[in-house]
Amino acid sequence: MPASTIREARFDDYPEISALQLRYGLEPKEYSEWKHLWVDNPIYQLTHSWPIGWVLENENKEVVGYIGNIPLSYEFKGQQLLATASHALVVDSRYRAYSLPLLSHFFNQMHVDLFLNTTVNAHASRVHELFRVRRVPVGAWDKSWFWITNYKGFLASLLVQKNLALLQPLIYPMAIGSQLQDMISRSIIKARKDEIEIRACNGFDERFEQFWNKLKCSLHHQLLATRSREVLEWHFKNDLEKNRAWVVTVEDGSEIIGYGIFCRQDNVELGLKRMGLADFQVLNGNIKLLAPILSWAFEQCCQENIHMLEVIGLQSEKQRVVDELQPRQRRLSCWRYFYKTNNNALAKGIQNSCVWDPCCFDGDASL
Repeated sequence: MPASTIREARFDDYPEISALQLRYGLEPKEYSEWKHLWVDNPIYQLTHSWPIGWVLENENKEVVGYIGNIPLSYEFKGQQLLATASHALVVDSRYRAYSLPLLSHFFNQMHVDLFLNTTVNAHASRVHELFRVRRVPVGAWDKSWFWITNYKGFLASLLVQKNLALLQPLIYPMAIGSQLQDMISRSIIKARKDEIEIRACNGFDERFEQFWNKLKCSLHHQLLATRSREVLEWHFKNDLEKNRAWVVTVEDGSEIIGYGIFCRQDNVELGLKRMGLADFQVLNGNIKLLAPILSWAFEQCCQENIHMLEVIGLQSEKQRVVDELQPRQRRLSCWRYFYKTNNNALAKGIQNSCVWDPCCFDGDASL
């Protein structure tokens, strides 16, 4: 095994980290967006000497491995928990044996209450399980539910994925056939939008802070990622500035009673334009508001020529609302969401599935 060493990552490692990601088919963030994960992160600003991650260097001091370490905040039974999400694990194929030591640095952080891995791929899944991580006990994190919102674009990306690009001239008749086949389910999801007024927002105003204060009080028994106005602004800042995110609300007078946030999750290699549900929260358990919110997003995807609208990992009651809208399904390459805690009391408290309401807001799934 080639000689190498592990050290804490620095911001000036970005050129080598991004080059490594590109070599292995990952799409690196722009430097300002990557740095934003920490320097503008409200939780990072409260911590001292927080490592932004770790890099693996070979004998020539070249970066051949990386794992990011993003601090987050969670609430559970009136207490604030310090959590961390692993981010963008990548290791040069010649140094794969060092994946375990890299992950050891991540999981050996003694001051962290909760470790989250929400974007695990098939290559890293087995390695993660060696650290006795647990699958999140709610939601099917190895499946996707989706609606096609632009048939020509969706089928073109599918042909690229199947190495059938020579069939591109057949896309138009194929799209017509698929659209006719989906007419019933499309009419069902579109019909739900008229049931209630949905309002689009440009950002997060003070009403979101009021909403969060009510939400965490009413769901104090659940494990919840912090959704203060400050955290929401940090989490979605880059996507909102680049028109890669939508924020919509349902209101009662001047107050927000529910919201949905959608983020672009494109597959650049396939040319697939995809919008995913990042977060959906409501007061008073009015989960049925999810239907008109998804219907609004469906029509918005159609208008903006986005190819598909996707939902992943919802708890059972929310999933039933999704199922009523007759989405398609696909199998993902592996289970995406794992967690671990070294706090015995916390481990016992969150082993019950009733305390979980996971979604793509968790970890780095929508960062």
